[in-house]
Amino acid sequence: MAKYLAQIIVMGAQVVGRAFARALQQEYAASQAAARARSRPGQQSAAASSITGMTLQEAQQILNISKLSPEEIQKNYEHLFKVNDKSVGGSFYLQSKVVRAKERLDEELSIQSQDQEQQTGKNTQT
Repeated sequence: MAKYLAQIIVMGAQVVGRAFARALQQEYAASQAAARARSRPGQQSAAASSITGMTLQEAQQILNISKLSPEEIQKNYEHLFKVNDKSVGGSFYLQSKVVRAKERLDEELSIQSQDQEQQTGKNTQT
C-alpha cells in the first residue's frame, strides 16, 4: 500500500512540475512577443496604452474628440478640467481622468509626429 501511495505522490509531482514548466515557457514566450511588439514603430501606440492604462479610444471618448487635433484636445481639456474642479463642486476623480486622457492623446500625437518624421526621412533617402 505504501508503495502505491509513493508512486501516486511521485506521479502527481511530475504532473505538477510539467504543468509549471509549460506555464513558464508560455509566459516567457508571451513576454518576448510583447517586447517585440513594443519595439516595432507601428506598435508604440499599444505600448503607450499599456503604460498609461488608457486606450486611445477611451481617451477620445473622455475628451469628446473624433480626430486628433491639438487645438481641439486643448480646448476640450480646459473646459472639462474647469467643469470638474473640486472648488466648483466637481469630482477630483473625473478631473484626474480628464488629465490622464489628455496625457494619452498627447502621447499619441508625439508618436504620430515621430512616425511622420521617420517616413519623411525614408522618403528623402530614396
